[in-house]
Amino acid sequence: MSKQSANPRCTMSLCILSGKGGVGKSNLALNLSYALYRANYRMLMMDFDVGLANVDVLLGISPEKNLQDLLQPGVTPADVVACVEPEGFDFLPAASGVPELLELDDDMRDSVFSKLNSALGEYDYIVFDLGAGIGKTVLSLAAMTRMRIMVVTPEPTSLTDSYAVIKVLNSQHGISDFQVVVNQVSDPKEGQLTFERLAGACKRFLGLDISYMGCVHSDPNVPEAVRRQTPLIKHAPKCRASQDILSLAIKIARHRAECRPELAEKAILKKITHG
Repeated sequence: MSKQSANPRCTMSLCILSGKGGVGKSNLALNLSYALYRANYRMLMMDFDVGLANVDVLLGISPEKNLQDLLQPGVTPADVVACVEPEGFDFLPAASGVPELLELDDDMRDSVFSKLNSALGEYDYIVFDLGAGIGKTVLSLAAMTRMRIMVVTPEPTSLTDSYAVIKVLNSQHGISDFQVVVNQVSDPKEGQLTFERLAGACKRFLGLDISYMGCVHSDPNVPEAVRRQTPLIKHAPKCRASQDILSLAIKIARHRAECRPELAEKAILKKITHG
């Protein structure tokens, strides 16, 4: 089946972020990307978890180039992007522990993102897997994308750290729209209660109304897919967690459809100004 025709004016950029590591953020980012690809969209997934990049490991590939190469003059995204699946699922890998990437200065950031903005219009979706926490690069990209998905788990530390990220993005960049996914839940009730704890704190202390996107069940197929270095929804498409992720992908597609007029008028990555 041929991919849906990509419109350079209607590319949706979104980021997957978290307050702390170990919540399944990268795995969710990969599987959401793969789900959208399987739904016949042209996809580019970008690993911007530059502290501990691992999406290439989850995919079982060894790219020749990575995000660090994009800092060099004359290097374009096309030079760095690896094709994971034919006809639509491309991947731009990161490099772990590179100081220049961990804390991009304004000039480097503008150079990299200018290159990206000029080359991303061929895709329907750009998915950024961001690092955990409140690093400068994380905050910059989270502020630049059109949609932000915060991944949390029922653990109290995940909730407090996620609240901190939301607070900083709101105070420093004026970001007020956040979608929340609760990962590794035992049942939907646990997901709803976890979201309500985070939403209550955001409403009380920040005056923000965040949105509940859904939950993903704990599933023994998840670690098995990681060991096999293949996306979960490819390894076990009928398992509960895969079905949860497919439901999230449908919501993302609906959001893009609702935003098409706005996407047609604005840059894929928004301009930001640091104070």
